Amino acid sequence: MTTTTTEPVGVLVRRWRERRRRSQLDVSLAAELSARHLSCIETGRANPSRDMVRRLCDELDVPLRERNALYLAAGFAPVHRERAYADLGAAREAVEAVLAGHEPNPALAVNVRWELLAANRAMGLFLGDVPATVTGPPLNVLRATLHPDGLSARIRNLAQWRAHVLRRVRRQLDRTSATGLAELLTELESYPAPDTPEPRDSTPPYNDLVIPLRLSTDHGDLALLYTTTVFGSPRDVTLDEIAIETFFPADAATAALLHAIAGQTANER
Repeated sequence: MTTTTTEPVGVLVRRWRERRRRSQLDVSLAAELSARHLSCIETGRANPSRDMVRRLCDELDVPLRERNALYLAAGFAPVHRERAYADLGAAREAVEAVLAGHEPNPALAVNVRWELLAANRAMGLFLGDVPATVTGPPLNVLRATLHPDGLSARIRNLAQWRAHVLRRVRRQLDRTSATGLAELLTELESYPAPDTPEPRDSTPPYNDLVIPLRLSTDHGDLALLYTTTVFGSPRDVTLDEIAIETFFPADAATAALLHAIAGQTANER
């Protein structure tokens, strides 16, 4: 659903400029208009053309959903369509190819609110342990991870991982202003934090590279690092908000265990 607003387009432009911490002069030079013209747009003394809205949105890196809101506020029809995930055609096939190709390592695709869109078999093994009272629908990956009844009891470095996740969501909210993220952040912050942080001397050497997710499973302990993949040059709102989270083993023992779990699961099918 396209974000709607009753606020003037100039107010929205100024808000995104300030969110990006940029001056009127900086933005006007980059978007090829005068600082005076930009000032007039922001104060409502001038209305931007459709092309001007596009140039300002490009320069301020406004998410496509919010771009539609700016077009509407300026009196134009929204530019970017919003399809269901199932209707994304080749893009959906690309997502699912990445997920399947990442086996036996876990991988999943989420939207901007961290609601699960798709997951591979390896990821499904972990999410299958989360009770239905936590998983929704829709299944929110961060809720399932940090909720007291979710995976949090299995996370060996919960204090470290919780702090990392909360910082990440705060940065995402600041960058995107996505609807629902502020409420999700408040909910995640309300979950009880561990009484004491993990002692420093128990931190494995690979923490010098990344913060791993240290997860206890019925098969043994895993240490996972992750990467995030997004689509380049999206034109659809749904596609613009998709992120693929791919987990990798942080040590040889985890790699061997993931292969063993995959082999055992294949034999059971």
